[in-house]
Amino acid sequence: MPRRTRRLTQLVLGLAGYAVSMALMVRAGLGSMPWDVLHQGLALRTGLSFGTVTVLVGGLVLLLWIPLRERPGIGTVANVVVIGATVDVALAVIPVVDGLGARIALAVTGIVLNAAATAAYIGVGLGPGPRDGLMTGFAARTGRSVRLVRTTIEVVVVLTGWLLGGTFGLVTVAYALAVGPLVQWFLPRCTVRVRD
Repeated sequence: MPRRTRRLTQLVLGLAGYAVSMALMVRAGLGSMPWDVLHQGLALRTGLSFGTVTVLVGGLVLLLWIPLRERPGIGTVANVVVIGATVDVALAVIPVVDGLGARIALAVTGIVLNAAATAAYIGVGLGPGPRDGLMTGFAARTGRSVRLVRTTIEVVVVLTGWLLGGTFGLVTVAYALAVGPLVQWFLPRCTVRVRD
């Protein structure tokens, strides 16, 4: 497979996998990823679908890139469109489950899939996701550490989403603790070299 085709295919599959992972965590009902707490809260308050809210928030975050002088790539735009479109389909297909064991299984599967999907779309080097660019842009403009900026953004997002009615819980905390190490493990296995 030509390298360009592989990069684009991996990008789309990674973004679709990311959307499915979001849906798995939402269906587990034990909390959501930080930004999804906000998406849930906004969906509850506006009556818009979860995927539509995800697209709109992604678009607004991209507008914040302008004063931060961040530059989107094709992967950045695809991130907003593919994830937003796919997550509603995934939520329609993945059933709500009963029983704590099944819910934990959905959550764990969602967290691991999310890390693999993140590594897959980052690994092709076609542009960061909107929220990642927001983090790096703020860090560059303020001179603060990425860790501090990321933590501040996610605390604000989770708190706002929770106040709007989004689900904060065990998965929110487990995701925050586990996703970094998991992405670090998956990333070398998913990175596509642009040139030999």
